[in-house]
Amino acid sequence: MVKRFIKSRETFLICAIILLITIISLRFPGFIRPQNLANVFNDTSPLILLAIGQMIVILTKCIDLSVAANLALTGMVVAMVNVAAPELPIVFTLMMAVSLGALLGMFNGILVWKLAIPSIVVTLGTMTIFRGTIFVISDGKWVNSHEMSSAFKAFPRMEILGLPVLGWIAIITVMVFTLVMSRTTLGRAFYAAGGNPHAATYAGINVGKTQFWAFTISGALAGLSGYLWVSRFAVSYVDIAGGFELDVVAACVIGGVSIMGGIGTVIGALLGALFLGIIKNALPVIDISPFWQMAISGCAIIIAVALNAQANRKKGRIILKRAELKT
Repeated sequence: MVKRFIKSRETFLICAIILLITIISLRFPGFIRPQNLANVFNDTSPLILLAIGQMIVILTKCIDLSVAANLALTGMVVAMVNVAAPELPIVFTLMMAVSLGALLGMFNGILVWKLAIPSIVVTLGTMTIFRGTIFVISDGKWVNSHEMSSAFKAFPRMEILGLPVLGWIAIITVMVFTLVMSRTTLGRAFYAAGGNPHAATYAGINVGKTQFWAFTISGALAGLSGYLWVSRFAVSYVDIAGGFELDVVAACVIGGVSIMGGIGTVIGALLGALFLGIIKNALPVIDISPFWQMAISGCAIIIAVALNAQANRKKGRIILKRAELKT
């Protein structure tokens, strides 16, 4: 039943995305040009990366509201390091971004695991801590394009087969985590920890430790996104990606990831991110203010949660009816 529901949600999203693109193309035919669609996917790539990490956290009955602040802090650190040492190779910069993001995620995970503090409280606190740290280390100043090295800015823009590296990183991440979630013990542990924590414990799964690794992965992807975001837009400042955590949660929920944990797929998170990405890119085209995006994201979260709750309620009724028939 769960697999059928997830599959139907993904099919529905694919149809919704096709319908959305069709409607937009009637107003602006150039929107469906292959190069423009590639640009839309490229613009959505940071959201895809963060949505995959958030999906894993939500699977374990937690939530990470600090991902955008993690992105901003990591982006500021790598930008400042680049200004101080522009000759450092990009591989080192990537490793530094992923490692720092993972450490920030581990900090969240430790607090949730060892101190049993609700994840929403932990990540609300660390979100503020991370933003404050950016201000302290940068003294409130921006790192601008002319201060960054050419190699630092060029990496995410390099094109391979017509698609920038940023887009390819998103594709590779989707492929890797699809395999991790479906073929590895850790992936199955994420589902078990959120689907039925008590049964998972009896099966020998350390739920707290599993949540710790979920936050670590989410942090690592946020750190990677931090470098890619800063280098692509060639600027770093305190409020970068402000409010982006709402889009990340919206992408997951729209993609069929249950806030109650245990239900969700990487492909669902990808489709949810693409749905929001298309809306964001289409708003200026159809003369609607981009400020409506936040309202649209909020409405999408409420509708998606309502649909998930309705599906679970129906499932519960079916179970009760079967029990009544047996008695």
